[in-house]
Amino acid sequence: MTSRLSDFSAAHAVLQGEVDAHRLAGVSAATMRHGQLIDSVCIGLADIERGEPLRPDHIHRAFSNTKLFTTVLVLLLADEGHFVLDDPIKAWIPAFGQLRVLRPGATSLDHTDALVRDISIRHLISHQSGFSHGVFDPGTLIYDAYHARGVRGIHTTLAEQMDLLAGLPLCFQPGEGWEYALGIDVLARLIEVVTGQRFGDALQSRLFNPLGLPDTGFVLRPDQVPRLAALYRGDLADVMKPGLQRLNDTPWPGAYLSPVARQSGAGGLFSTQADMLALLRQLMPGQPSMLKPATLAAMFVDQVPDRFSVQFFGTGAVPSLSYGLGGAVTRRASSLSPEAAVGELQWGGLAGTHWWVSPATGLAGVVMAQRHFGFWHPFWFDYKRRVYEAAA
Repeated sequence: MTSRLSDFSAAHAVLQGEVDAHRLAGVSAATMRHGQLIDSVCIGLADIERGEPLRPDHIHRAFSNTKLFTTVLVLLLADEGHFVLDDPIKAWIPAFGQLRVLRPGATSLDHTDALVRDISIRHLISHQSGFSHGVFDPGTLIYDAYHARGVRGIHTTLAEQMDLLAGLPLCFQPGEGWEYALGIDVLARLIEVVTGQRFGDALQSRLFNPLGLPDTGFVLRPDQVPRLAALYRGDLADVMKPGLQRLNDTPWPGAYLSPVARQSGAGGLFSTQADMLALLRQLMPGQPSMLKPATLAAMFVDQVPDRFSVQFFGTGAVPSLSYGLGGAVTRRASSLSPEAAVGELQWGGLAGTHWWVSPATGLAGVVMAQRHFGFWHPFWFDYKRRVYEAAA
């Protein structure tokens, strides 16, 4: 299925090329301007082995797109007056007031210093808390510690996970670095403490139900299971190498089919194109939103000091990209982003689901794929560049 707007043919061709090169099984994408759909396309297959064409209503593993849902609910609770973003998290999770911080070059978990400032809610949202993620930095001291202690384990509740995190040091002093982190799981626990509900229940009652998101959640209903797109892995060493391998037990055997103890705010949800678009409509400046105008505007403000930027272990810093409240903020044009994307808020998930909102152009959109590892795969930036050109 494609739109009838031929202006977007170059953007569609980028996605078609990825499917033809066997780097994506299938991909769907949709673009809005001021909340109105102006382009949509579905290319390829939801399941290669069954030959099932991808449809807009197929369900995708959201992975880190979950962070946007968590962030929006945190901001909504802030708007309701439960806290302000610069409040210290220890006010709700007291164990975080006793954290230690690894010294630079530490070779042991005992080589630590005391906190010089408390972790704030803002630090957690913008990944300046000093926590790690336990995924992108294998071989490091803190990565090994996270896995040895079971910090990412699915059989621990969020409350139990907080105890595990509190028993380990931070990577850096809060506010003195940027590292993609499990701080979003800390926010999920904050939501539980503030609302008195389990995280998933709070999402359902305060976000999914009000916005009409029937296909976003942690556990699939029986009628939803046939719509879950298959997940495939490309070459992790050479992302442009053709070829896909089916993954049946990722992120764990039986994922999304039955409940587990940890409802991760960092990466546990599934969703659909329509549900993602409904959430993004709430984040478009000038459109009706469940968030206060000042809160919505703050999402697009660079929260990170100029000397830091988005970076990942082993790949280095990306100076053109910083971080706002919920996603990366494009500081300036670069080989990744055209001039039209400056001020844009965007992020993605491990399996290639991406979203973006551009206040300057009124554009917003989603790309839904199921390739592991598909986050910030080159096709994402190429496709989005073509969309900006078509919509200019």
